[in-house]
Amino acid sequence: MGYGKYKEFADKIRKDCLYMCNVGASGHIGSMLSSADLIAVLYEKILNVDPNYPDDPDRDRFILSKGHAGAVVYAALAEKGFFPKEWMGTYYCDNGKLMGHISHHVPGVEYSTGSLGHGLPVCCGKALALKKQKKESRIICLMSDGDCNEGSTWEAIMFAAQTGLDNLTAIVDYNHIQALGFTKDIINLKGLTSKVAQFGWGVVDIDGHNYQEIEEALSHLPLEKGKPTFIVAHTVKGKGVSFLENTVASHYAHISDELLEKALQEIGD
Repeated sequence: MGYGKYKEFADKIRKDCLYMCNVGASGHIGSMLSSADLIAVLYEKILNVDPNYPDDPDRDRFILSKGHAGAVVYAALAEKGFFPKEWMGTYYCDNGKLMGHISHHVPGVEYSTGSLGHGLPVCCGKALALKKQKKESRIICLMSDGDCNEGSTWEAIMFAAQTGLDNLTAIVDYNHIQALGFTKDIINLKGLTSKVAQFGWGVVDIDGHNYQEIEEALSHLPLEKGKPTFIVAHTVKGKGVSFLENTVASHYAHISDELLEKALQEIGD
């Protein structure tokens, strides 16, 4: 499959996210846009999930640890037919179908997350359970760089290596910005891959907007037999919309009608 298919899907996801943030008068658009290309490849090619059988016991499990970016997963699920696209018009609204932080009440969503540091520990438990059941399903966790500030994440990193969870893959959406500033000014994550490698994981750095690199990394799991996989995906906060890119403000930006029109024009038809 050509990589153009991924871009087409990622463009749809970005537009859906902008629309949802507009109707819900909500924030976190920068976190959604930075991870859209990763989500596009996961749902277009990698994940073994079926909208007609979302609870298939043999499915892969995907958990978004950065729950504030939940709309990026909602967009992918809606485009893939897990629920009606009309639900996106209720995002972050009173009595709406789609909650602001990702919720397991939505078809296709495995787990509700919000506070950072929860996703990887939960994935460890699920991966261990699948191992004990001798199932071939994979667990994939998408985290933020802010997740990597949490002690629970590092406990999970140690546990996963100790128990040989090679059915577990963690992806860090490393856009270098978190809620209150640049990561280098809060907790510097320089050398993240080498640190995690020392804990006993198979690790790789990729460009999180390069579809070839994303596909290659995710198509050869685990990277090392007997070890969990850790992918550091270098991304740009707010990717695809020039006035949002690489800004702390994009974590909170409200997408007004005027900004929505401008942003959609930048992404293109």
